[in-house]
Amino acid sequence: MTDVVLDGVEKVYPGGQVAVRKVRLRIDDGELFVLLGPSGCGKSTILRMIAGLEEITSGDLWLNGSVANDLPPRERNVAMVFQEGALYPHRTVKGNMMFPLEVSGDDRAEASAKVVELARALGLNTMIDRLPGTLSGGQRQRAAIGRALIREPSLFLMDEPLSSLDAGLRAELRVEIAALVRSSRTTTVYVTHDQIEAMTMADRMAVLRDGLLEDVGTPEQIYEDPATVFVAAFLSSPPINLLQATLWAVEGEGLLLDLGPQRLTIPWDDPRASSLISHHGQMVIVGIRPDTLVPIAPGTPARQGTVLSGQVHSLEFHGHEWLAYAQAGIPTVDANEFGRPRPAPAPAAARPGLRDRLREMLGRPAGPAGRAEEHEGHHRRSDLIFRANPGQRPNRGDHVALTVNLDRMLLFGADGRRVTPVQR
Repeated sequence: MTDVVLDGVEKVYPGGQVAVRKVRLRIDDGELFVLLGPSGCGKSTILRMIAGLEEITSGDLWLNGSVANDLPPRERNVAMVFQEGALYPHRTVKGNMMFPLEVSGDDRAEASAKVVELARALGLNTMIDRLPGTLSGGQRQRAAIGRALIREPSLFLMDEPLSSLDAGLRAELRVEIAALVRSSRTTTVYVTHDQIEAMTMADRMAVLRDGLLEDVGTPEQIYEDPATVFVAAFLSSPPINLLQATLWAVEGEGLLLDLGPQRLTIPWDDPRASSLISHHGQMVIVGIRPDTLVPIAPGTPARQGTVLSGQVHSLEFHGHEWLAYAQAGIPTVDANEFGRPRPAPAPAAARPGLRDRLREMLGRPAGPAGRAEEHEGHHRRSDLIFRANPGQRPNRGDHVALTVNLDRMLLFGADGRRVTPVQR
């Protein structure tokens, strides 16, 4: 058993390529912790630094209360499973699983009994005498996991162990893996790019992009209360609607979200209102998940400022539901264009002075007729995506009105970060 702390850990390769950017993270004893992110985000590099297979450029790695930067891999009591199980081809399943116990000098009879018991838990008891070449991909990966678990490591590291398997087998194995590591109470760090794996397996998880830590929390916290627009988009299937708006504080009405041809209004008694006032006149990104848009029948009364409309042009059948795409004429944004690391800042002499910055602030427009400030992303005119039950689906060409659940609406600034406090 062990806990893991990364204190400002950074990895820079020769030539200046930054793979991990000053990550601060704590993984508790016995926790199943998932590192999630797209390819190249630094998650596997972090795993390799924890294992001692990759040197740390700066910062400290703590294992069970001690700095472990210079601790050799063999002294970390870490077991690792890779994408490909890498079993010894000349050894049977039993021989592969027994190998770590043979190396450590365990009693052979006791080791054999231990292997048989674990093989049964992994569903390998009927193939314990078979060679890896005669096994399916899922069976080989089970054997690799068994070989890692059998030695009872203090820390279990898994680097995308299911990514080469088909969808059905991935779903089956992720349940088994989560159950096994929890029953062993071994601290586990699991790397994946698959949001479903992360959401279904993790006690807590971290989302990374470009070597930066974007968010940390339980799956429910990160899904319902994401810290950045990238996290909201990455953990959304079907895709979240990301709409470009200008926020105006309007006396007597509330906080108006000007979406171009359409508007939404956040009332003054909304708990978020006090923290949103400072964004008056600024561009914000409005995040609306498809399940928070509800079609309403023509003539149905709805609270003012809570309805968006569009014309349906495409439908997708997903068995239990339909996804509908409606042209609404609202500018939308790409989450990948916000919050990425920028080049080094210009020298101090080249930066705007205080007078220029004050002039810019005082020149900010005061109402909906003005333009929102420039931001780092680009916009395009696209669709609203919403869900519809099979018996209530619209037809192509229909004009639809959609009520928005304002309580679950997410708001992000031009830097891609939430403009209201994130609860953790």
